[in-house]
Amino acid sequence: MGFGCRSFCSYRFLLLSSLQVTLLVLLVRAENLDAGSLIVSDTPNIQSNARGYQRPSDCVQCNEKKDVDIIVTYTDASGAIQTSTIKSKDLSPSWVWEGPDDKNHGLLRDSKVREDLFQEGTSGLEGNNQEFTYVHRLGDEPGVPPFLEDRLISPPKLRRRKMRKERRDMRTAELIRQDTEAEKQMETAAIERSKQFKNNVKGKYSIWRREYDNQNSDYTLKLMQAQIIMAKVYGSIAWSKNDTELYETLMTQVNENQKLLGEANSDAELDPSALEKVKEMGHTLAVAKEKLYDCAVMARKLRAMLQSTEENITAKKKQSAFLIQLAAKMLPRPLHCLSLHLTTDYFMQDHANKEALDVDKLEDSALYHYAIFSDNILATSVVVNSTVSHAKEPEKHVFHLVTDKLNFVAMKMWFLVNAPKGATIQVENIDDFKWLNSSYCSVLRQLESARLKEYYFKVNRPSTISAGDDNLKYRNPKYLSMLNHLRFYLPEVYPKLDKILFLDDDIVVQKDLTPLWSIDMQGMVNGAVETCKESFHRFDKYLNFSHPMISQNFDPNACGWAFGMNMFDLKEWKKQNMTGVYHRWQDMNEDRTLWKLGSLPPGLITFYNLTYPLDRSWHVLGLGYDPALNGTEIEHAAVIHFNGNYKPWLDLAIPKYKKRWSEFVMLDNPYLQRCKIGVND
Repeated sequence: MGFGCRSFCSYRFLLLSSLQVTLLVLLVRAENLDAGSLIVSDTPNIQSNARGYQRPSDCVQCNEKKDVDIIVTYTDASGAIQTSTIKSKDLSPSWVWEGPDDKNHGLLRDSKVREDLFQEGTSGLEGNNQEFTYVHRLGDEPGVPPFLEDRLISPPKLRRRKMRKERRDMRTAELIRQDTEAEKQMETAAIERSKQFKNNVKGKYSIWRREYDNQNSDYTLKLMQAQIIMAKVYGSIAWSKNDTELYETLMTQVNENQKLLGEANSDAELDPSALEKVKEMGHTLAVAKEKLYDCAVMARKLRAMLQSTEENITAKKKQSAFLIQLAAKMLPRPLHCLSLHLTTDYFMQDHANKEALDVDKLEDSALYHYAIFSDNILATSVVVNSTVSHAKEPEKHVFHLVTDKLNFVAMKMWFLVNAPKGATIQVENIDDFKWLNSSYCSVLRQLESARLKEYYFKVNRPSTISAGDDNLKYRNPKYLSMLNHLRFYLPEVYPKLDKILFLDDDIVVQKDLTPLWSIDMQGMVNGAVETCKESFHRFDKYLNFSHPMISQNFDPNACGWAFGMNMFDLKEWKKQNMTGVYHRWQDMNEDRTLWKLGSLPPGLITFYNLTYPLDRSWHVLGLGYDPALNGTEIEHAAVIHFNGNYKPWLDLAIPKYKKRWSEFVMLDNPYLQRCKIGVND
């Protein structure tokens, strides 16, 4: 037992001794390692850059200690940090010893290695995905030197980092630019708002004071209108209950207030006594409410008034449409006066013998020929004047005018005494075209039928404004006039011409039109500006696609175009017999089942797939009905068209467009002054 105890004690003593020896060896190694710090690279590039550095001569211990054990840390394939022990004699020249007291040497070595690494750049990293290990001195905080941080990242990560930085920079620049633009837009908008701001309230020193509150300019006006409505309701109830005294009081005040309202549109236009009348009416309504108010009865009376008002509005709309159509188709008195004076002077001054016309120019295809068919002398003069004033060579322009026998002499007289400088003017009478008769022309033949006369003139019924008058628009005389259909007979009227530009009499020319003759129409007959925008002005707007003849031959979504400024190739016209096509479709529409009246629907059919689309800037339409057209488009248009009911020679004309037409009216002309044309413009 004693022997066993001694043996155990001896064994424990030996174990403790061996542990002490091991710790002593480790301490010695730590001291030796602390004598220098090492940097090592697994890459050949860094080794080659550091190979030229020799061990410092002042580190005597470094040269003597060839067999010093050195602990080295490294990263294995899995990324874990491992340690290993090597002999100092096995070190490669890339290892650098540093004395513990030499501070400057470390700085020099670091700066030199960093310079070599930066000169090497990223070229050494391409194709080399090895990781770098930094061996630090024992006791230091583990980490990576800043100058090696980028080298320890793989090339793909570096590229991604660079791309992220570039994206951030671009995004920052874009946000700065957008912010600058937004500031400029806000500043511009603020300036525009300040220009439009109008402070019409005088003596308003503080807008926060209650006594300076600016009420609505029509507050009293609207209050009076509302009181009149309520007074009529209570008056109706009072009459039904035989309260004649209250009824008469209410109706008397209603009549007085209506007289005060008159045509006023704001409080400023009301009579000064209006406010007192409002107070009196308010008192009377309070009495009526106390005696007669019944919610159900009031609701019933108001509904009846609403229905009656809606019916009145519908009737007024119909009346307005009728009057607009009537005004559009009636000849204004000044224009009638002009025609009479011109006709009288033509015969009184014997101008029939003074005509001098260059016949050769009328058939010269090398010149620029225009066709204008109209019975409006003033409108035709504006078309001719505006065209010639913008022409570069007026002497090469020939105008072929055709009118009816009623205005033929007046038209000739006007252009005899007001001939545009350089241009040639030919005036013809449509009744002189003997070939244009009912046996050849479909429209003339149809006008002789009883059914069409009934449709046009309502000969067997009185003319009324009724819901069934859907053809009111088409009862305009222009749809009956052959001047409106003569455009389908251009080759017959001008057989020796190759090209001709057709112009309506409600247009104004703003640019030289001669470039139109040099456009290659690619075998098409008609050159026109298309008018379809989104779903508007397509074939289904003009033609009856419920009819099989229309639906089988045409596309309902085909783009429409407009008459007004059309370049016609008369050689192609005759080659493809377009007049015959027009006659065939016009005959099929004798009962008006294919389209309603007018010249545009048969034009769309006749020149279907034979129309060359011109640039929109050549022809801008809508000045005769749309007050919200784009001003820039109008300004840059070659031709502006007053299509619609608001013609520029009528009082219905849109004022801001009319001045473009009036510019070419010779207001100093004695005939116009005699008939007071342009006095109110």
